[in-house]
Amino acid sequence: MKSIKPGRGPSFMGGVMSILVGLFGVVWTIVAASMGGGVFALFGIIFIAVAVVQAIYNFKNATGKNRYSAFDITDSSEEPDPLNECYGNPQATTQKKNDVNNKFCPYCGTPVAGDFEFCNNCGKKLP
Repeated sequence: MKSIKPGRGPSFMGGVMSILVGLFGVVWTIVAASMGGGVFALFGIIFIAVAVVQAIYNFKNATGKNRYSAFDITDSSEEPDPLNECYGNPQATTQKKNDVNNKFCPYCGTPVAGDFEFCNNCGKKLP
């Protein structure tokens, strides 16, 4: 089964940006507290908390073996989709990896029969 996953680069960049946002939240909180704005300082603390959570998520997604789905197309034999594991896709866990009836063109993703030598959609030679 094919799934779409975020690339490691965008996830790492999201983690770096979360750290920068967290630093902005620290500056915001210090300035707001020094001016006597209690509500604005509380906003800065919430800002920092959200930045920490996003940084943890993005760095875990960038370095983890199983990433959450969004951008890169991967095969389930390469990397399983954690969302399918969490919410259950009974067909994904029961399918055989090398089933003849479950063959796809690696170039365009079109289903092909097991005895085909070329893809009937893009015409490329199948491995």
